[in-house]
Amino acid sequence: MVFKKFTGLILELLFPKFCFGCQREGSYLCEDCRSTLEISEFHKQHSGQYLKDLYFALPYQNPLIKSLIQKFKYQPLVKELAESLSLLIIEHFQLLDNKLNFTDFTIIPIPLEKRRLKSRGFNQAEEIAKELSHFLEIPLFSGCLIKTKETTPQVELSGDERKENIRGAFSVKNSQEIKNKKILLVDDVFTTGSTMEEAARILKAAGAKEIIGIVIARASPGEDRP
Repeated sequence: MVFKKFTGLILELLFPKFCFGCQREGSYLCEDCRSTLEISEFHKQHSGQYLKDLYFALPYQNPLIKSLIQKFKYQPLVKELAESLSLLIIEHFQLLDNKLNFTDFTIIPIPLEKRRLKSRGFNQAEEIAKELSHFLEIPLFSGCLIKTKETTPQVELSGDERKENIRGAFSVKNSQEIKNKKILLVDDVFTTGSTMEEAARILKAAGAKEIIGIVIARASPGEDRP
């Protein structure tokens, strides 16, 4: 524990944090910039082919949230942004009139293929899922859904191309772990839904009972491009 704190202090000295919104030193998202983000207080039922519902904290159109998510996904040394971004989802849950009860759910993140995971150093969906698992006090299964096929980044493709690109990209390891389970499927952004629907299809085929998607933001087609 002492070594971990010492390592963290050294990293802060070598790589100080600056707010991605206003460049103020101290954190990647300061309280002032955080207060400009309009977290949704409402939930509109989403019904996909395999997803029973979808929750998202705010629209992707906001320039700050777009910048934060893109830096989280593609910039090194910003793994700690997971906490700030997860808090946006948590606040969305807390603002809803109908309080959510996910006590009988399990959290599973959308996985990355090995090459992309190695180049990024972490899976952003898994980091968000860890924070949500801790807040909701429900188990996290990060190794049962795996990505077995390298795919073109979805942001580079149209809606129909995304469906074809992601088809057959996932598989389930130890399907007994998710049989008859209710699952919260976590990713960073929901655009066309192709990735989440394909992952949900595979989980359903492996015996999952119910699947609900959770993301930071929802984008319209084309908005998620860097």
